[in-house]
Order: sequence, then C-alpha cells, then structure tokens
Amino acid sequence: MKKVLIVLAVVFLCPALRAQQLYNMSLDKWSRQGLTWNPYPNDARDWQRTWDSVNRGLMILGINTMVPEFEHLAVPGPGKAAAKIVSRNIAWGFLTGNLFTGRFVRVVRLSGIEMYCGTPFRGRPKSLSGYYHYMPGVINFASEPYEALKGKTDSGIIEISLYSWPEALHIITNDMPPHDSREDPCLVGMGVLRITEATDGYIHFELPIEYVSDATPSFVGINVLSSALGQFFTGSSRTVLYLDELRFDY
Repeated sequence: MKKVLIVLAVVFLCPALRAQQLYNMSLDKWSRQGLTWNPYPNDARDWQRTWDSVNRGLMILGINTMVPEFEHLAVPGPGKAAAKIVSRNIAWGFLTGNLFTGRFVRVVRLSGIEMYCGTPFRGRPKSLSGYYHYMPGVINFASEPYEALKGKTDSGIIEISLYSWPEALHIITNDMPPHDSREDPCLVGMGVLRITEATDGYIHFELPIEYVSDATPSFVGINVLSSALGQFFTGSSRTVLYLDELRFDY
C-alpha cells in the first residue's frame, strides 16, 4: 500500500513542480506602509513575500523607486495592477528602480544595501515571459568607468538565475564585489534580457533560460532594473520601466 501511495504522489506532484510559478508573478498584490509601497499584501506570510525592492530603505525620504500602476496595464481587469519601476535622483546621488526576488534588509552607509537574494523554487522552466513598456531617458549620472556613457540613451535589464544554493545568498554591496551569476558554482541556469530601445506601449517578451547543470534548483533570482548600470550609479533619472504579468513557461 505504501508503494502505491508513493507512486501516486510522484505522478501528481511532479507535474506540479515542473509547472511551478511564484506568488504574485502577475504583480497584482500590493500594500502600503506609510508612503512606502511593497509588492506583497499587508498580511503576507513569509512565502508570499516573493518580491522586494529598496523602497523601505528610502522611507525617510518619502520616495519610492517602484510603485503599483493601476491604469496603464498590459492585461486590464478588476483587481489588476502592474509595477512601475523608475530611476531617481536622490539626496546622495543616483538610484535605479528595481524589483527582485528576495528580501531587502537595509541601506548601508548611503551607498549600498544589505539583502538576501533569491526565493525558494524547484522548477526548471524553459523561459520567463511577460510584458514590459520601456521609456529610457538620456544618461545624466555616470560614475567610473562609465563616464563616456553620459548623454547616451539609458538601458534596462531583466535577469533570471536558478541556483542550487543551500540558503538564500546574503549580500552587503559595500563590502563585496557585485555578484556575478555566471561565476557562481551553484548556478543551474540563467537568462538575461538587455532592454536597449524605447517601446510604444507594452510588448510581450520571452526570456529563454540556458541551463548549465542538471541539478534541481533550490532558489530563483529574478532581478529587474530600470537602469542596467544603476548599481554603478550610472543611468538616467528620467527612465521608467513598466512590468506586468510575469510567468514561467514549461
């Protein structure tokens, strides 16, 4: 009898794992703490806090680099929303708009952040798809070695990486070099979409995932930046990226 139950469990659970999605990939669920917007409900449990941003680190300034959008949507309807991700000129310089899977902890010495990258995930999708509308500005902030980009059009990025980490990756950006997914020994697969042109409204995208390992992932990292070089304080304070209706394709 036990063998029969095990076989049934494999039959019914394995397809579910193969087709696994993340909570709030539609980007419809939002909450507000004072002036700060968060991409999860007010009463969200830990497993529902899939997405985060640096918004809580900007609470003292009363600004957000990512807010919900209820009117300009890729797929309109009751209860629908999208993410509006904006690059900003803030008190101490330039900050790209961002949305990522993981948990923001705090701003560190005004020039970096502490965060946990990735959210638990065991699927092996073929691609990440969704819709974006990109409105890049002209780069008006540039730091070494990117000063030559000043005056050129900004670009954005959507990146997905699957890892076999034992736990979420803890990062303090001031104290370590930027994490390079391609150099991570736990990398299972990844895909990168560089957004280099403005779009006339929403367009559909499909980002293929290239697998480099047969391992089963334990975490997925999705990182979206309105200014691709924002971590190097380079980009346009007028850039806006709308993102809506993400999903994994199997």
